[in-house]
Amino acid sequence: METMNVALPEPMKQYVQDRVSEGGYSSVSEYIRELIRNDQRRNVESRVDALLLSGLDSGEPVTITPEYWEEKKRRLVERLGKGGRDR
Repeated sequence: METMNVALPEPMKQYVQDRVSEGGYSSVSEYIRELIRNDQRRNVESRVDALLLSGLDSGEPVTITPEYWEEKKRRLVERLGKGGRDR
């Protein structure tokens, strides 16, 4: 694991130390890692939301049936058989 030094104003430093001493975290590092994980999760959720909205705005809906998937698989196998050149 790598080490990173972070400069914080005194009120923020005290806040972090208070959070750790309240018992939710075993160390400042654990608290910071949890903040970063939560930020990463929110970022992924935002990207997924944007993709979903883009999909909803992309045109007419397609009914997904077993036949639809079979056709998609057939086309993929065909494309892979040609070295992936045709799309």
